[in-house]
Amino acid sequence: MKKRSSSWMALGLMLCGTVAHADALPYRGVNLAGAEFGSTFPGTHGTHYIYPDPAYTNYTTLDYYLAKGMNTFRFPFRWERLQPTRGAAFNAAELSRLRTTVDRIVGKGGYVLLDPHNYARYGAGVIGGSVPNADFADFWSRLAQEFKNNPRIFFGLMNEPHSMRTEQWVTAANAAIQAIRATGATNLILVPGNAWSGAHSWSSSWYGTPNAVAMLSIQDPGNNMAFEVHQYLDGDSSGTSSSCVSATIGGQRMQNFTNWLRANGKRGFLGEFGGGRDSVCAAAIGDIVSHLEANADVYLGWTYWAGGPWWGDYFSTLEPLNGADRPQMDALEPHLGTASACQRRTYEAENMTRSSGGTVTGGWSLWGNGYMSTSHDFPSGTSTLAVTASGDPAAGVWPHMVVSVGGVRVGDVFVSSRTWTQYTFTFNGTAGNREIRVAFDNDTRTATEDRNLKVDKVVVDCP
Repeated sequence: MKKRSSSWMALGLMLCGTVAHADALPYRGVNLAGAEFGSTFPGTHGTHYIYPDPAYTNYTTLDYYLAKGMNTFRFPFRWERLQPTRGAAFNAAELSRLRTTVDRIVGKGGYVLLDPHNYARYGAGVIGGSVPNADFADFWSRLAQEFKNNPRIFFGLMNEPHSMRTEQWVTAANAAIQAIRATGATNLILVPGNAWSGAHSWSSSWYGTPNAVAMLSIQDPGNNMAFEVHQYLDGDSSGTSSSCVSATIGGQRMQNFTNWLRANGKRGFLGEFGGGRDSVCAAAIGDIVSHLEANADVYLGWTYWAGGPWWGDYFSTLEPLNGADRPQMDALEPHLGTASACQRRTYEAENMTRSSGGTVTGGWSLWGNGYMSTSHDFPSGTSTLAVTASGDPAAGVWPHMVVSVGGVRVGDVFVSSRTWTQYTFTFNGTAGNREIRVAFDNDTRTATEDRNLKVDKVVVDCP
């Protein structure tokens, strides 16, 4: 039985009343810290750092988070420990600890976001400077080889790059993405921005070229990526103070990044946020998650900072105290619902990744044999994909639409109507995150006609 004061109970009711869709976001969870702790490298496991797994400590709080409805766990660790020599094989003992922890989380039905917690550095060297991009790409090639066969494992390229040219980070990130895809991995990749990945500073220039400009040069040949930001609620957005500016500061600080995602057809993920235990912070925590839910067309989810076995009484920890929820969990719980394996999702064409075309009333027009894509977290079984499309014929032939999931064609059709028409396809497979692609493959023009495929939306329904 959780112990709450009457004021916290009232706050919990207030927060519940503001949430329209507790399951609006597919990925909801917490950072499980410990493996990145310490400044001694490689250090001694159990003394300088600790993996949050019962195989290495008495840590069993993973089950608590899962029972709450959390399903996603960002997992920080240090590059220097996993790969003591750049360009060389991983340390066997460290890799074993990493795999044991990841396998336990996935085995219990969770998703894992791998997070090399290095701030775009290896030791004192900056990636793209004294640390060659080729070494960073090598690291990710090896890590992708280890985990590419499980779509429930996501690849977070790096924690909080900072104090470097934004273009320098973009070049390094692209090298890592290319290395990951070269292994055949189709896993979701999360790309952070420069300047500690702050959502509030995404369009700022105090650190050089704004992320809002430079990150448009990120290229993923697998078309399964999102941009990761962090956003704290204290005065300077650093997350070092237990005080929060206001009850609504979360949504306010996220808004500019949200607008950028939508304007550019990108997807976002909030990898870190947190606050203290007072009522203002509780309301601010609820507010920032509500903002993500209200903009679920561009957000995949969130992970709170932080859980893990060595936090003690740190002000933002989510670890339960003597079996009782922390106030921050009371604020998050209305946004968790149940850890549903299936969410009906609508993907508007304007917000999907697109290779060509332009806007039309109600949708997007593809030309030049282009395509649009998004990724979806499929449950096990048969899912329905409904594509709303229209077309313009040329030379007596209508546009040909091909729909694929994870690179496998699930159907094709000639779109023979100038008005929006729904075309239904089915996909049967195991659970996992896969790319949905809608392609146009018979483009042509005559002197008076231009054949184009127009798409309004893609709706994926549950089995």
